[in-house]
Amino acid sequence: MSLASLNACLVGTIRLAVVPPTECGWMMKPVSSPGPNPVVMDDSGAAPAPALNPPSRKSIPPFEALRAFDAVARLGGVRRAAQSLGRDHAVISRHLRTLESWTGTKLIDRTSSSISLTDDGVRYHRHIAAAMDAIADATIDLMRRGDNHRLLIWCAPGFALHWMSRKIGLFEKANRDVDIELRPTDRRPDFASHETDIDIRFESVYGNPLQLAPGLRCIEAARVPIVAVASPAYLASMPAIETPRDLLNQRLLHEEDFDSWAHWLAAHGIYDELDLGGPRLWQGHMTLDAAIHGRGVALSNHMVVAHELESGRLVEIGKDNASFQPYSDGIYYLITRADRWDAPLIRRYRNWLIEAIAQDWPELSVAAQAKRSRVG
Repeated sequence: MSLASLNACLVGTIRLAVVPPTECGWMMKPVSSPGPNPVVMDDSGAAPAPALNPPSRKSIPPFEALRAFDAVARLGGVRRAAQSLGRDHAVISRHLRTLESWTGTKLIDRTSSSISLTDDGVRYHRHIAAAMDAIADATIDLMRRGDNHRLLIWCAPGFALHWMSRKIGLFEKANRDVDIELRPTDRRPDFASHETDIDIRFESVYGNPLQLAPGLRCIEAARVPIVAVASPAYLASMPAIETPRDLLNQRLLHEEDFDSWAHWLAAHGIYDELDLGGPRLWQGHMTLDAAIHGRGVALSNHMVVAHELESGRLVEIGKDNASFQPYSDGIYYLITRADRWDAPLIRRYRNWLIEAIAQDWPELSVAAQAKRSRVG
């Protein structure tokens, strides 16, 4: 078996199957493995009860040999495995020979330039990989449950840059024993592997409805208007915008696709078969910066764009214009694992966030809305 074939096999059958992304993140579930005695999970995701007696000594090879074999199989080579484990490649090779001797089975086909798993090696690794992942996940889960001094937060970049980065210091001052890691990212986290404790995402109410993956829980942290904005210089150089339909003749600034503008226009009664154009800048803070510099009209929300509106660098198009009402809202969701919803540090941060937003935006009735939580 070639290395390419091996890698395809490992990615496709050994580790974990990735369920398509939902609005609240990625969820992982065990792959059903062919062969004898597969690990079967119940509906709650728990493994079956262990046997009364521990496995015999002969049935479990040295753990370092198993780690070496697992790393070689996943990474496709001895040297890569050695780098990953921080060992000399000769040590990895010795562990592989130990495992083959222990099992009495050839697991690796070796040539002068490459290695590949035998059929027995592929079948054996399928089970070993699942066991390794289970050990790692259980250990991380245990460590995170006992860690009340470190909080990992993933966050929509615009919210992180324009609001959270200025406010998080207040939470730090009130919780000096807590180390906070704030990561602005558009990528949804894998909660199953504890990539983060909390994820804060923004979804428009006129887009795809929020769907929570099983095992997650969320709460509305803020519900804010989504508005069209542009610089005074840009607006002065263009025909007056009296209705949302007039925006079709403007230079619209897009993120990764045209969907946000298409949905926003539809929410304002423009259902035509649209042929939208304009630059795609992939991220909201990029479209906002382009609007500030007079490149066109961007979509943003009141929390993100507040300071630019107050300073006059940007103008809300259609403000106090009845044809632009009612506002189309977007929602910031705080998402976490349901089984950690009431973890002391997560609960402390959640309560602080809701109160802090309510203080800054009392007109949004954030505190009342935020009490409506959902479970996946």
